[in-house]
Amino acid sequence: MDKVQTPRIVLVAITKHGVNQVAAMAATQPEADVVVAQKFSELVSGVPNKVNAYEGPLRAQIPGLFSDYDQIVFFVSLGAVVRLIAPHLKSKDEDPGVLVVDDAAQFVIPVLSGHVGGANAYAEKLAALLGAVPVLTTASDVGKTIPVDILGRELGWKVEAPKLNITRVSAHVVNEEPIALIQECGATTWWTRPTPLPSNIHKFERFEDVDLNKYPGLLWITRREIDEATWAKLNERLVVYRPPAGQER
Repeated sequence: MDKVQTPRIVLVAITKHGVNQVAAMAATQPEADVVVAQKFSELVSGVPNKVNAYEGPLRAQIPGLFSDYDQIVFFVSLGAVVRLIAPHLKSKDEDPGVLVVDDAAQFVIPVLSGHVGGANAYAEKLAALLGAVPVLTTASDVGKTIPVDILGRELGWKVEAPKLNITRVSAHVVNEEPIALIQECGATTWWTRPTPLPSNIHKFERFEDVDLNKYPGLLWITRREIDEATWAKLNERLVVYRPPAGQER
């Protein structure tokens, strides 16, 4: 199985309350770096984490944060964060996860790269540590259904499909339209939510068992070679997942 890289995490605070929140949770996140305004650096002098106490405006730190980290947690107001990061956005495939925690640590809000960047999952982890509420707005998370773009990622699966297919099938999934999920190989532990698999997801063991006229979206977990004719026939309806070698059902 492909090794999942440990995410590079940074906690960023600019106010006294925010820095105190970072100091309180730093021990539970020893892998995270800490970035705080120099004037409050004494408040984190006892944490085990690597600390960068910066001077000057926070905006000057943003390029380095975007290049050096996978998850950036701002203990800063949401509006300020949006303005700070806006000039640096590229795409959901490149941008890091960005999260905002309010000064009272009541809410954890994924702002950017919720799925592909992992911000949604990290928001839930942080919220549990802080006793806060994760504010998730991604449709598949709110609806407790399959995230088409990252299904099986933690198991090392690779998605294979045009981006348009992923977009179309994702819409069918969150709109609760019938979806055929064909699993011919790979681990069966991909459904990790505490809720049951939604009733619009219909499971099959072989592609040949699927009535293609009934399903506007197909999720196919396979090692088969798929010819151009099949892709063409299932125009914008098919997303394929490739488990790593040796991972069997």
